[in-house]
Amino acid sequence: MIGALVLIFILLIINQAILKNYQRKFSFFSVPLMNKLFFYHTFFWLIYYVYSLDNRSDSALYYRKTSLYAEDWVTLFQSGTKFLEFSAYPFTNTLGFSYEMTMLAFAWFGYIGFVHFYIFFGENIKSKLQIWGYDVLVILLFLPNMHFWTSSLGKGSLIFMGLGLFAYGMRFPQKRMFGLVLGSFIVYMIRPHMFMFLGVGAVIGYFTGRDKVPVYQKILVYIAFVGAIILMYDKILAMANINEEDVLGSFQDFSQVQAGRLSSSAGSAVNITSYPLPLKLFTFWFRPLFVDAPGALGLFVSFENLLYVILAWKLVDKDFIPFLKKSTSLVKMSLVIFVSSSIALSFVMSNLGIAMRQKSMVMYFLFFVIISFLEYKKQKKITLFQLKKKKMEEQERLSGYPTPAIS
Repeated sequence: MIGALVLIFILLIINQAILKNYQRKFSFFSVPLMNKLFFYHTFFWLIYYVYSLDNRSDSALYYRKTSLYAEDWVTLFQSGTKFLEFSAYPFTNTLGFSYEMTMLAFAWFGYIGFVHFYIFFGENIKSKLQIWGYDVLVILLFLPNMHFWTSSLGKGSLIFMGLGLFAYGMRFPQKRMFGLVLGSFIVYMIRPHMFMFLGVGAVIGYFTGRDKVPVYQKILVYIAFVGAIILMYDKILAMANINEEDVLGSFQDFSQVQAGRLSSSAGSAVNITSYPLPLKLFTFWFRPLFVDAPGALGLFVSFENLLYVILAWKLVDKDFIPFLKKSTSLVKMSLVIFVSSSIALSFVMSNLGIAMRQKSMVMYFLFFVIISFLEYKKQKKITLFQLKKKKMEEQERLSGYPTPAIS
């Protein structure tokens, strides 16, 4: 554990260089907030580490396999779980990190994902929005379940960093090519099908968004992601054992096999494989909700899920469709990624325990849509107030009598 404490100090020093660089670039960027987020995330690394000592955890398996791996490192350079082992090998084998130090290193990767999602939100949401008197963005950054599943040696932390880099890069693809390519590469290597959803979302978003995106930037995004999907199409299908002559049928077969495999390794008693799609999606997004919570962890997560329900309910509004039609490319991209990946993931989720872990990949894209809509509503209210005030001032000027104050 001493090694882990030293590593925390080293990572904190590295963080300051990264955070101060971003502070110079972005006026909204708060180094103190990100430092608090680091310690908060590190606290969940400790929780997950203690949890893994008494519960079955893939993290321990990954550590043992890579620390004892005797073949060349490059032989691990493959898609899926092998890529996670490839990423862990330098820490566990070459550097000789202990289990808790390796867990901490990968927790830091998850933290980097949070930093870039923070920039993604801060750059594109100009208004300060509050709920119950608290900043909505701060609430979303400190959601416990999101930190728990991204604070260990596992796919969750690494892919979350990839998603954060991808979201950050999509704001200015030509200027942030390194982050965009690195994030997309990480996602592809861990979950090729998730990369496909990112590509589809990026292409649809950029070609339907109402913001003034330069034509060359749209063409760049289109060529990059469509080209990548075409080149990797066979690899993506092969990873899921999908026959391109019967994509839907083979996907259903894969979903049933994957759900059965996950069910055998998970502890939730609530089986969701037989649910209809709407209930699968609701379960994936918002359950457990107290009455069906699988254990103490599920009960704790239920409070967070209740917040998800409250936030998502704000989209049930007559203004949402008009907002969507006028929304930016990033909003439409986020919605496509969220919906498409949710449908696919909900089919392979066998129970609530798996759903709690997997949805950390996609929820921030939903949150971005929600906050963008709340900002739209706020701006619409301000605009209507200004128009009403201007009209009353005009009436007052013409009549010569003061009009009642606007309530």
